[in-house]
Amino acid sequence: MKKLNMKKKNEVVLNKKPRWKLLHQYYNYTGFYKFVGNSLKKAILPVLLFLAALFAINEYVININSILVTVTETYSPVGILAVFLASESIFLGLVPPELFIAWSGKSAMPITYLSLLALASYLGGIISYWMGKAIKMIPAVHDAMETKMAKHIKNTEKWGGFLIVVGALLPIPFSITSVAAGIINYKFRYYLLFGLLRFIRFYGYALVIFKIV
Repeated sequence: MKKLNMKKKNEVVLNKKPRWKLLHQYYNYTGFYKFVGNSLKKAILPVLLFLAALFAINEYVININSILVTVTETYSPVGILAVFLASESIFLGLVPPELFIAWSGKSAMPITYLSLLALASYLGGIISYWMGKAIKMIPAVHDAMETKMAKHIKNTEKWGGFLIVVGALLPIPFSITSVAAGIINYKFRYYLLFGLLRFIRFYGYALVIFKIV
């Protein structure tokens, strides 16, 4: 009887699937891959339209390069970075980062300002995370945000770090994902780690779209 039990235990160990396969099954079953695909479809079109609009304006209305150069010569880089930080935190990604990335390309130190933009976006996400934590302390605001962001909060609870990775890399409002992570008390150290992928997105955009890097 003892030998039989040992045999069964060994069979269970042998038949146990690797962790990555179990995770794959879980994310497939819960619709994570479908969510990422749909999010990409929704996000790519606005980006393409934005770039097409920039091209059309540059060709037929006004030279955008000269505007960006004028902005870099007129306004303080600190002020522009502060506006971007506010957009990436308080205003939940209201202004497209692509505008600021294009600005960095016309600045005196493109790589430096691009890196500062990525840092500002990362810090904006951290601020948004703590905004989510603070929201929990105000019942009326918390209830309103839970209703408004119900789907996003539910997805963050299901997928946690993977959703933060998607928010950091893809053209999805990162600040909203960060607020949701704060609301559900997602572990801050893991949030900080996954949020670092925000830098990859900025350098990727600068390299592929604006050819800055």
